[in-house]
Amino acid sequence: MSEKQLKDLLQTLPAKPGVYLMKDKRGEVIYVGKAVNLRSRVRSYFHTSAGHSPKLRRMAAKVADVDFIVTDSEVEALILECNLIKEYRPRYNVRLKDDKRYPYIKVTWQDDFPRIYVTRRLEQDGARYFGPYASAGAVHQTLDLLRKIFPYATCGRKITGRDERACLYYHLGRCLAPCIGAVSREEYRGMIEQLCLFLEGRTERVLADLKAKMKAAAENLEFERAALLRDQMRAVEKVTEGQKVVSLAGGDRDVIGWARENGEACVQVFFIREGKLIGRDYFILEGADEEDSKEVLSSFIKQFYNKATFIPPEILLPQEIEGTSTIQRWLGGKRGTEVTLKVPREGTGRELVEMAAENAAETLAALRSQRSMEESRNVQALAELQEYLKLERAPTRIEGYDISDIQGKSATGSMVVFVKGAPRKSEYRRFKIRTVEGIDDYAMLQEVLRRRLKRAEREKSGTWTLLPDLIVVDGGKGQLNAALEVLAEFGLDKQIPIVGLAKRREEVFIPESSRPLILPPGSQGRFLLQRIRDEAHRFAIGYHRKLRRKENLASILEEVPGIGPARRKALLKRFSSIEAIRKATVEELAAIPNMNAPLAERLKEYLS
Repeated sequence: MSEKQLKDLLQTLPAKPGVYLMKDKRGEVIYVGKAVNLRSRVRSYFHTSAGHSPKLRRMAAKVADVDFIVTDSEVEALILECNLIKEYRPRYNVRLKDDKRYPYIKVTWQDDFPRIYVTRRLEQDGARYFGPYASAGAVHQTLDLLRKIFPYATCGRKITGRDERACLYYHLGRCLAPCIGAVSREEYRGMIEQLCLFLEGRTERVLADLKAKMKAAAENLEFERAALLRDQMRAVEKVTEGQKVVSLAGGDRDVIGWARENGEACVQVFFIREGKLIGRDYFILEGADEEDSKEVLSSFIKQFYNKATFIPPEILLPQEIEGTSTIQRWLGGKRGTEVTLKVPREGTGRELVEMAAENAAETLAALRSQRSMEESRNVQALAELQEYLKLERAPTRIEGYDISDIQGKSATGSMVVFVKGAPRKSEYRRFKIRTVEGIDDYAMLQEVLRRRLKRAEREKSGTWTLLPDLIVVDGGKGQLNAALEVLAEFGLDKQIPIVGLAKRREEVFIPESSRPLILPPGSQGRFLLQRIRDEAHRFAIGYHRKLRRKENLASILEEVPGIGPARRKALLKRFSSIEAIRKATVEELAAIPNMNAPLAERLKEYLS
């Protein structure tokens, strides 16, 4: 689009609320924004007298086209803006780093005996969700704590209450064993309700309810149940001992503080429930360099609370932000009651905001220090590999390969990529073995390498064309020789160094040497090779398990009358397990392509 065409387009923009998408000459979305008046807002980017930041001036110079979507209100525009930023991740927007999908704790409240597990997908399925959490590690730590206090079932069996015996967890006090009828449906759901209240930070209510139930159990001479409730109370009290009372007035609020340095921004959120600080989390922002502080805070609030499962009635901020009234209306609509964004000037509120900001600054410093140490270790590891393996240069790009199969079934291969010693997961690749029958790991490895190198020959650009400085295969001399044959086919056996890493003694096999290398224990080079090998194994076996689950599901579906190949394929695409199909409603099953209501009912009846 020429400059004149762009100017003509700007003249035609409507003077209505909506969202605009700015694109570069390749058609890539580089910025998404919302406006009360699309025409005046978008045209302002191209006024030389507007006083924009250098970042926005660079962006405006790259704009070749502008798309827009008109909405009925500014709140609708805000919601659409959040979703489009998540979809396109434009380089000039402030955005949450690594925003693939943050983990949540899911409680399947719609089931008679609810289950608790980690998920990254929010669905309108009647379940209760808690989060988002900044990391999967934080979620699993929370689940470990919950299991000690509330002994919920973690198995996947269908609970009827008529099983002959309970599993070991029951005898360890980590499960109430509803499977054998040790507790009723109502008792089990009562415990899960306590668990949900605990996750919400309602510990006072949890303790009061447990105390009442313990007293009732003792009066009814149910001493085992009373002892269990007593132990739960003590566990909850032990956890709450560490929760700091920050407000005598009680109430729920989130406190937000942030820090920025050298183009990086970190936001810290304190979660206060019933006047107690029950937890905190931090989030790293991308695209915050040269950005106005009001815009950084506003972008975080919109993206974080767009997916938050709980919104408090009050959110404390370090400063005013743009669009406060619109954001408050949006948050109030999500919560169902009024939400206030407040900038405290003094007192406890101000102290909390400053504490959150200080924690954000400390987190940034810690992350920089950690990153510096990791980079130093990686540089050392690559230098050691260059020395030990007698390479011409340090291997900047390393690719690791592994094969996973059980008796030749659902065989898969993996390729993992490490650049400068760090994993680059966006370039990991998985392979479903196509040409090898039976058990032949060597032939499977050769198929994977051939397919990878053929893509390198065929592609004109992209990551496939980047050849590695070193290849690591999981295995010994046999795997190494098999891989060397493929490299020779492509004339790369003298160009790309390759090693095999055996698990038993961590021996490193190299071409043209009958004796393996043993890298010094504790060396960074050895650690890096092990990490690459283990990551390739993890990635391969994960894909293998997924295919096995699908095969098992497909074999069961083959037994259902009327479910042919097309319908099986559609069901496999939508559902990952028999349990997921059992939980689906007839309407959900009937909505699958090629399905209908009678077939859906037949499928449900067959699997019940």
